[in-house]
Amino acid sequence: MTARRDDRPDHVGILLWDAAAAWHARFVAAMVAAGHPWFGEARGTLLRHIGREGVPQGELATRAGLTKQAVQQHVDTLVADGIVERAPDPADARRKQVRLTPAGRAALADSDRIKGEIEAAYAARLGAERLAGLRAALAALAKRDC
Repeated sequence: MTARRDDRPDHVGILLWDAAAAWHARFVAAMVAAGHPWFGEARGTLLRHIGREGVPQGELATRAGLTKQAVQQHVDTLVADGIVERAPDPADARRKQVRLTPAGRAALADSDRIKGEIEAAYAARLGAERLAGLRAALAALAKRDC
């Protein structure tokens, strides 16, 4: 491992963090520009954990790696803004499920479109073959058994 000009170690982890941070910054900026200003806030990170079918609120905390109290506060503000709703969980009447509203589904549709645009830009920059190789390499590295 060698030192880089910015005094950070030169290893693949730094490159992965930098690439992920660049992707995330581009994605969030595009979501905010698409009319979802809440996406630039901490509560915006919950959208990816809710899914298209909804999720029990307790499980949302686990998926997001946040406390139940933090998720409660974020969900409260997303409910107030009309992005999600709480509904009885069909699997367990004691639980509440967090589901996307039409506005939340519109944000999800915008996120899918924006992700496609970013990937198209990556394909233009790297070429289709290199992008396919990158996807395969990242998928292999993402497996938790290595």
